Amino acid sequence: MSADESKILADKADKFEFQAEVSRMMKLIIHSLYKNKDIFLREIISNASDALDKIRLLSLTDKSVLGDLEDLHIKIHVDKENKVLHITDTGIGMTREDLTKNLGTIAKSGTSEFLAKVAEGGDTGNLIGQFGVGFYSAFLVADTVVVTSKHNDDKQHIWTSDASSFSIVEDPREDEQLGRGTRISLYLKDEAAEFLEENTVRDLIKKYSEFINFDIYLYTSKTVEVDPAELEAEAEEAEAELEDDEADSEDDIVEEEDEEVDDEENVAVETTKTVWDWEIINANKPIWTRNSKDIEEEEYNNFYKAFSKDGKDPLGHIHFTAEGEVTFRSILYIPSAAPPGFYQDYGKGKGSIKMYVRRVFITDEFEDMMPKYLNFLRGVVDSDDLPLNVSRETLQQHKLLKVIRKKLVRKALEMFKKLDDETYAKFWAEFGTSIKLGLIEDYANRTRLAKLLRFESSHDAEKQTSLEDYIERMKKGQDKIFFIAAGSRQEAETSPFVERLLKRGYEVLYFTQPIDEYAIQNLPDFEEKKFQNVAKEGLELDGDSETAKARKEELDEQFAPLTKFLGEALKEDIEKAVVSDRLSESPCALVASQFGMSGNMERIMRAQAYSKGDEASNFYMSQKKTLEINPRHPLIKNLLERAALEENKEEGETVDSTLMNTAQVLLDTARLRSGYMLPDSVAFAERIERMLRANTGVDLDAKVEEEPELPVEEAESDEAEVEEDDEEEVDIEGDVEGETHDEL
Repeated sequence: MSADESKILADKADKFEFQAEVSRMMKLIIHSLYKNKDIFLREIISNASDALDKIRLLSLTDKSVLGDLEDLHIKIHVDKENKVLHITDTGIGMTREDLTKNLGTIAKSGTSEFLAKVAEGGDTGNLIGQFGVGFYSAFLVADTVVVTSKHNDDKQHIWTSDASSFSIVEDPREDEQLGRGTRISLYLKDEAAEFLEENTVRDLIKKYSEFINFDIYLYTSKTVEVDPAELEAEAEEAEAELEDDEADSEDDIVEEEDEEVDDEENVAVETTKTVWDWEIINANKPIWTRNSKDIEEEEYNNFYKAFSKDGKDPLGHIHFTAEGEVTFRSILYIPSAAPPGFYQDYGKGKGSIKMYVRRVFITDEFEDMMPKYLNFLRGVVDSDDLPLNVSRETLQQHKLLKVIRKKLVRKALEMFKKLDDETYAKFWAEFGTSIKLGLIEDYANRTRLAKLLRFESSHDAEKQTSLEDYIERMKKGQDKIFFIAAGSRQEAETSPFVERLLKRGYEVLYFTQPIDEYAIQNLPDFEEKKFQNVAKEGLELDGDSETAKARKEELDEQFAPLTKFLGEALKEDIEKAVVSDRLSESPCALVASQFGMSGNMERIMRAQAYSKGDEASNFYMSQKKTLEINPRHPLIKNLLERAALEENKEEGETVDSTLMNTAQVLLDTARLRSGYMLPDSVAFAERIERMLRANTGVDLDAKVEEEPELPVEEAESDEAEVEEDDEEEVDIEGDVEGETHDEL
C-alpha cells in the first residue's frame, strides 16, 4: 500500500480510541512482557498458524469454507525499499467486528472464543494463541501496523494502528483482495532495520517456527546465470511493452546485471540475473508428532543433524509420549561425542533440550530441564497443554518442569540401557564420567545408574565389566564386591592389597579414574552386596570359622614382639601394627581406616589445583594408618627375631639402631607401595644411603672427600681469565650497552 493510498483510506476510515485499559497498558505490554524484540515474528506466525488451524478444523465438517483457497500456508515478504514486513496467511480471516473486538482489546483472544465455541466438536487444544496479547509485540519493531483481513462472512477490511488509536475501513482495492485470510504489514522503526534482511528473517523463522504444521514461505532472491541472447530478447520485449504503454513500469521480479562482452574477440560472456521466488523455510517437519513405528532410522538421523547442526549420526535415540499431570512428546538423542569443554567447565554450559509448545519454539535455556550430568543429551520436548504466561517465555507452574525433568531422566537412562554392546562401549568411552557424576548428584536414580556402570577388572584385561556380571561370577560365600583404586591398571594389578585376593581367585574391580572412588561412596551396596575397598580395614578372606580364628590368634601371639616394637618405634606415624590377612608376596602395607583416605584418594586431594587444604581434608589425610605385616615373608620373620632380642634386653642396654632404621624404611616403602606420599623424602633418601653403606661395607661415619684447593697462582690466573671474558662480553654487546653506561 502506498503512502497516498494510506492517506485516502485514513480519511474514509472509522477511527476508534483504544479502550481505557488498553491505552493505559499498551506501553507496559509492548516493553515489559517481552524480553527480546525478535520474538514479534514468532508471535505473528503463531497467530497465523491459529487462523489456519481454525479454517482447517471447520473444513472437516464443511469443505465449502475453503473455497478456491485450499492451500493453507503462511507467506512472508520483506519490502526493503519501503521498510515494510508483510506476513500473509490463508487462514480463517477476521470480520470487521472481529477486528474491532479482538485487536482493540487486550486479552480479548479470538482463539479463546473459538475454543469455547467448538470445544465439543473435536480436539482444538493445539491452537497456540490463547491470551490475545502476542499480536501487540509487533509494536516492538513497528511504528505502524496495518492488518488487512478477509473472512468468508464479510468483506475485506483494513485495520490500522500506531499503538495509540486504531481505524477500520473497507478495502476498496480490487487488485489487493486476499480471497480469505489475513495480511499483517509492519512499517518498521529505524532501529529495527535488521529485520529487513532476508537472512535475519530466515534465521528467526528457523529458530522459533521451524516446526509449525503449515508451510512458511519467504520471498527470496538468488543469482542465476543466463545466456546473453536470452537476456537481450527479454530486454527488447520489455522495451516494446514500454513503448506500447507509453508509461514507465517497474519490474520487481528480475533485476539484471550485464557483464561486458568483448566485441573485438566476439566472445560471449555469461550474464547473471537476480531471480525472486517463494522459498519454503520450514521443510523439516516435526517427526516427534508421528508414530515411532512409521519413522525409519534414517529419518531420525536426518532430523537430528538438521536441528542439532551435528554432522555425525547420533549413538542412539528414544522417541516417546508421556501422559499424566502434563502430556508431552519428546525425542532424545545421544551425540557421538561430548561437547567441547563439557567436563572442563562442568555445570556451566546450558542444556541442549529445546522446549516447544504446540511446535512453537519457546526456549532451550531452562536450567532445570535436565540434571547437569545429562546436559550432553540433545532433543526436543513439545507439549500441547503446558501453561505459559502471556509472553510464552516462562512457565507459570514450575512444578510441571520437575515432572517433565523426572520423566526425561527416566527415559534417558532407559535409552542408555537399550544400547547394544558395541554402541554402549562407545557411549561409555565418551560419557562414562557423566554416569559416575550421576551417582553423586542424582540419589533418586542411583540404582538405575549403578546398572550402567562399567569398570576394568581382574577377570578380563580387554573388556570392562558391569556390576551385574561381577556378581554373577562371585565365589560361593563371597558377600562383598572387592575393588582397588589406583592411578592405572598396572598400578592396581601390582598393588600389595590385591595379592592374596587374586591368588585365591577372587575378582577385583580396578578403579582407574579419579572420580571412581568418589562415585562409589554414594553407592553403599548393589543387589545387597556391599563394596569393600581392599586398601582399607575390614577385609576378611579366611572367614569366621573356628580354624581361621585359631590360626589368626596363633599368628597374633607369635608376632606380638614385632607388632609391639613397630607400634612403639613408629608411634608418631602409625596407629598400630598388626598381622595381615591380605598380603601374599609383599612384606607389609599401610592400610587406611574404614572411613579414612586411601592412598589414591589422598593423592587426588593433594593434586587438586587451588586446593587450600580445608579442615575436613586435612583431618582425613592426617589420620594415622595401620601397618599390616606379612607373617610369611622372610624379611618380616627376620625382623621378628631381632625384635624378640630387643624385647629381652636388660633395662639400660643400647637400642639396635639398625633395627630402628629398618623399621622406618619398612614404613616408607609401605607408604610408597600403598599409594601414599612420603612425608619427608630427604630423610627417606638418607636412610636408604645408610643401608647401602652397610650392605656394601662402607663405614657409616665415612665422610665425603674434600675437594682439593687450587694453587694460588693458578687461581689468580683463572680469575684474570674470567675478568677478560667479562670485558669481551661488554664489547660484543656493542654501542647500545656502551651508551647506557655513559648515561649512567
